[in-house]
Parts: sequence; structure tokens; C-alpha cells
Amino acid sequence: MATVVLPVALAVIMVGLGLELTVRDFKRVALEPRGAAIGLLNLIVISPLLAFVIAEIYSLPAGLAVGLVLLGTSPGGTTANLLTHLARGDTALSVTLTAISSAAAVITVPVFLELAIDRFGAEELTGDLGMLGIVLRVLLVTIIPLAAGMWVRANRTALAERIVGPFKRISMAIFVLVVVGVIIAENDLVLDNFDDVAAAALTLNLAAMTVSFTIARIARLDNRQATAISIELGVHNSTLAIAVGASLATVLTVPAAVYASFMFITAGLFARVMYVRNGRAAA
Repeated sequence: MATVVLPVALAVIMVGLGLELTVRDFKRVALEPRGAAIGLLNLIVISPLLAFVIAEIYSLPAGLAVGLVLLGTSPGGTTANLLTHLARGDTALSVTLTAISSAAAVITVPVFLELAIDRFGAEELTGDLGMLGIVLRVLLVTIIPLAAGMWVRANRTALAERIVGPFKRISMAIFVLVVVGVIIAENDLVLDNFDDVAAAALTLNLAAMTVSFTIARIARLDNRQATAISIELGVHNSTLAIAVGASLATVLTVPAAVYASFMFITAGLFARVMYVRNGRAAA
């Protein structure tokens, strides 16, 4: 059931993202290269590397370690765009980062997943699927539905604007149901590993937001851009990590499910702080 329901749920979420995107969102990388490049560096390189380091620090069992890396490799989630807007951050940059990291996931997720499986000695987790199968699976549940949503936006703009609101609500409901469903279905597995996983997941969350914000400021990006990048690192597309993990081994879904249960709290608190700070800067 999970191997069918989870990919469908993720595809619906990605269609919803596509309904909000235009080609201009991807072109923004060329128009505003520094912010996008630094944000993507954090998302595509720094976050997965932090996941590797934290998995080592906490000496996580192989399956949980690979699951944490899978989570760290997942692109930014669409809720990051809303939180960035609420924090008075650079919403356009946030949308761009979500869009491009989601498209890049077809390459980055399989690559880092394979590296993690090799590093932590969990070769048995790939089963008969193999890396090519993972690439195809990520392609089917991310790029194709994302492109479908963008096509509707470009060719049926009025329809897209009419349904994007309901799609957002449906996407959020699906996300919550996916997380709750995984926690219920794997209750024993989650509870048995909760202490280690929760500590490691929280560390990844706080470290990723802190490091990415610091890098952005060192690179002389303004607070609004740094806000967007940091929230993007804090709110991952956990549904993607859960869907890919479930296709290999249920243990891989545990870090993402635990992470998703609190990531909005930490990112929300950060957004509140930056709302005040960005407001003062704009005054």
C-alpha cells in the first residue's frame, strides 16, 4: 500500500508546486545568481554533508543513518515559501530554490543515497530496485508532476489560479496524513529509535539553518535572502524522503517522519524572529 499511496501523494504535492511556478522562476538563477547559487550550494551540498556528519556523531544504525542522509538530500518543501513570506524574507528566492532543488532531486537524491549506502554498509537496502530504479522513481514522482503543474499554469492560467488554493490545502492535508500514517504504521520502529533519531534530526535541523544563514551573511547576502535560504534548509520535502525510503526499506522513513513532526516549529520560531528583524531593516 505504501509503495502506491506515497508516490501518488507526493505527485499531488508536486503538481501543486508546479501550479505556482513559471519558467521565470528558473530563469531567476541567471538574473540573481549569487543568492540562488549560495542557496543551492547549501541545499544540494551542505545539507547532505551535515547529515553524513551528524549520523556519524550519533553513531546511528546503518538504516537510520542512510535515512537521515536521504532526508538531508531532499529538496526544500513548499511550506518554506509560505514561512519565508511570513518572515518578510525573499519569497521569490525561496520559490526559485524550491523549484530548482526539486528538479535537481532526480540526480542529487540517488547520488547521495548511494554514497550513504556505501558509507554505512547498507547495501541490502537497495534490494532489486538499484540506483537506476531510484532515479526513475524520483523522476516519476517529482519532475513529471511538477512539469504537469507548470504546463497548466502556462496554458490554463485562469484554471491554475482557481485551483492553486485548494491544491495547497489538499497538499498540506496529504503531507500531514503521510507523516501520521508512517508514524502509526511503524509505531514500534519509531518508538524504539525515537531518542537517537529525534536528537539527530533536531541537530540536523538546527545546524542546517544556522550554517546556511551564516554562509549567506558571510557571502554578504542581505537578511531577507539569508532568511529564505535558512528556512529552505529547515523545511525539507519530507514526503519525498518518506516515499523514496518506503520503496527501499521502512526504516529509511523514520528520520523523515520524526523530522517532519517538529520542523515547522523550529522554522516557525525562526520566521517569527526574522519577521521582526526584517521589518526593522525595511523601516
